[in-house]
Amino acid sequence: MSATADHAEERTSPAVRLGFQPEQVVQEIGFDDDVDQELREAIEEVIGSELVDEEYDDVADAVVLWFRDEDGDLTDALVDATTYIEEGGSILLLTPKTGRDGYVEPSDISEAATTAGLSASKSVSVGKDWSGSRLVTPKAAKSKK
Repeated sequence: MSATADHAEERTSPAVRLGFQPEQVVQEIGFDDDVDQELREAIEEVIGSELVDEEYDDVADAVVLWFRDEDGDLTDALVDATTYIEEGGSILLLTPKTGRDGYVEPSDISEAATTAGLSASKSVSVGKDWSGSRLVTPKAAKSKK
């Protein structure tokens, strides 16, 4: 494979587009049989290691949160996820696309993110059945005394 092809792959990899970087520790929450295995593998390829599970007992650089409407309260899930990440880390919230079982309304995502103290980016397609929102802790919230 040529260097040009390598660079093209970097630009098109969903994991790279979502901001994952080599050597990050990425914790995965909400794993089930319906998750997008290709996305998981792409993230693992970029970070150079396996995703750590919910039992991981240290802080992570980022969290991948698979969330379906029937999984409970999204705000609670986001607040819990923020306890797992380093300051300045991000949460990739993955929800089923429109028309799929477990679909979550964008307004619900926005409201839950705001209530949890997070800023949401626009939603992006990350696979056949999943949409993703990259959520970050606002810098101003981290600098409050």
